[in-house]
Amino acid sequence: MILEGKKVVIMGIRNKWSIAWGAAKSAYEQGAQVIFTHNAAESEDKVQALISEIPGSKSYPCDAGSDESIRKCLESIKKDFGKVDGILHSIAHAFTDDLRNDFINTSREGYAHACDISAYSFVATARIAKELDMLNEGASFVTFTYFGSEKVMEGYNVMGVAKAALETSIKYMAKDLGKEGYRVNAVSAGPIKTLSAKGIKDFGSILDVVEQRAPLHANVTTKQVGDVTAFLFSNLASAVTGEVIHADNGFNVTGI
Repeated sequence: MILEGKKVVIMGIRNKWSIAWGAAKSAYEQGAQVIFTHNAAESEDKVQALISEIPGSKSYPCDAGSDESIRKCLESIKKDFGKVDGILHSIAHAFTDDLRNDFINTSREGYAHACDISAYSFVATARIAKELDMLNEGASFVTFTYFGSEKVMEGYNVMGVAKAALETSIKYMAKDLGKEGYRVNAVSAGPIKTLSAKGIKDFGSILDVVEQRAPLHANVTTKQVGDVTAFLFSNLASAVTGEVIHADNGFNVTGI
């Protein structure tokens, strides 16, 4: 097991269909102790019922739009579990109208909100974790992104811009945190039918196109993305930082 003896934080758990849950299961199967954070607006009972499937886990409320909330959350994790070896940022949000209307009609508020929650919260989390001295030697930060940051994907709109900001942030974070021996990477997952994906117009047609055109002729699963995340948490990826690794069955390499 490649994560034996490691502790990892999975930020943004929502339900059993989420990519974060796939990552949590992969980390646990590879020997890690798993710790969660969830949006404070989520039902505590629902979150507890979900994470009960992973023995020894615990979840903490966290508002990704507040540095104060992130700090309080990470302080609680350090108090209960000590230093950790990895943090997964699986947090993103955009207003529904900004996803369903033409991108040119994105509001100033909607643009700022999507970038704040989907990109800046990762930067804030890494900075605060470092300030709190809660990272073990060689700790790894991972986040999730999507191909809509690179190419225009119908209905992705302002989230594509936010993910582009996230991916560039990764490179600068890798440079800064590399001085401490910490790594920063992203997994660009293929489209997966999650709760968040329901906000994207005609999402089902995207799944059909990927299955037809991806070199492996299949849509990716949360387990497959979770396994790549587990690799990035592990010592096997000790020389990998500043990268965006595509886990999309090769769809990103296809042309017309």
